[in-house]
Amino acid sequence: MGSGTAGDEPANGLTLGDETAEIARVVVESAPEAEKIPAAERVYAYVKAAILDRTYPGGELLTEGELATAVGVSRTPVREALLRLEESGLVKLYPKRGALVLPVLPQEINDVVEARELIETHAAAKVWPRRKQLIAVLTEKVDEMRTHRRAGDAKSFLEADRAFHEAIVDAAGNQILAKLYNSLRDRQVRMGVPGIEVQPARMDKSIVAHQEMIDALGGNSVKRFRELVVAHIETAAADLRGVQ
Repeated sequence: MGSGTAGDEPANGLTLGDETAEIARVVVESAPEAEKIPAAERVYAYVKAAILDRTYPGGELLTEGELATAVGVSRTPVREALLRLEESGLVKLYPKRGALVLPVLPQEINDVVEARELIETHAAAKVWPRRKQLIAVLTEKVDEMRTHRRAGDAKSFLEADRAFHEAIVDAAGNQILAKLYNSLRDRQVRMGVPGIEVQPARMDKSIVAHQEMIDALGGNSVKRFRELVVAHIETAAADLRGVQ
């Protein structure tokens, strides 16, 4: 690439600034996959996944050195990742000792359930005028749940379950409530996996409940739809309390 004034343009039509950015993009995309992801992001993803599926159970103390070795990075990105995990409410940092994986407590279940009910019942009423558009999206999520049920994949089942409810909340059009609801996602997955694994029949019951909500969207009673949403949340809460 030759020199030029600010007004010059390369033959491809990009400005010089755009061309430089394009070269950088090509270089990054040609690098090995792992090298594209910042070290702190790799540590964060690794530890969060291990906490959510309870490879690292509540009460376990994680040290910077062990995590650095496990992921193959230095301690500095480990510290950055642990700070993010503490902000997410998944660990508690203890200087010079490490990070304690926080256990799921009964009060946390109560708080999450209460937040869910407030947000989802509000969203159920808001989406009612646009309910027909939601049916196809929600049906796809229930089909995914059925697939994961057949495979016995509890974690993926719960992810599809959460996506079902997130679709309703997102469709309500309140971005602040949607962001708040999405922030509950990791907590809900961590709470739900053990019970689903212990009692896989709960997946069948959950599929039926979600299909009933879809059927209600095809009807003419918003009251019925909201009642089904509340009943499903309360059933899920009772199941969670039973396995803690």
